[in-house]
Amino acid sequence: MFARIASVNAKRALTRSASTTSTPALANIRDSWKTMAQEEKIKLYNQILEAQQGNWKALSLEQQKAAYWISFGPHGLRKPPLEKGDGMKVLAGVVAVVAVSAGLFQLIRKAGQPTPHTFTKEWQEATNERMKEQKSNPISGIASEGYKGKGYVSFTKEE
Repeated sequence: MFARIASVNAKRALTRSASTTSTPALANIRDSWKTMAQEEKIKLYNQILEAQQGNWKALSLEQQKAAYWISFGPHGLRKPPLEKGDGMKVLAGVVAVVAVSAGLFQLIRKAGQPTPHTFTKEWQEATNERMKEQKSNPISGIASEGYKGKGYVSFTKEE
């Protein structure tokens, strides 16, 4: 008894879905989904959902493909994050940000205070002599035997 009622309901759903679902819309759903109006998408979704209430074997191949594509296709939240050409946009944005940052850095350097007088080579060499006189860091530093490093001479204004 229940099988007979189910088959009658499936036939009704199939005839109802076949009459309400337009075949051209199902045939090229992948191409037309992006350009469809939101109301049209909802209507088509509801029609496919209603058709699925019956037996899946009773659905046409186009209806089955449309149902699968609506449920699992690359649209909505499943849309790929990047499309063709987005990589160049990202690269251009990164280059622009780096260029602006470099420009701001140079602007701030020019507007900043001058280099301190302790950055001169003479001052740093005098600091080396002073540290040797005071025997500063006698184990491995400037006052140690055979020290071959530059000591406190790191860089100068001229470099």
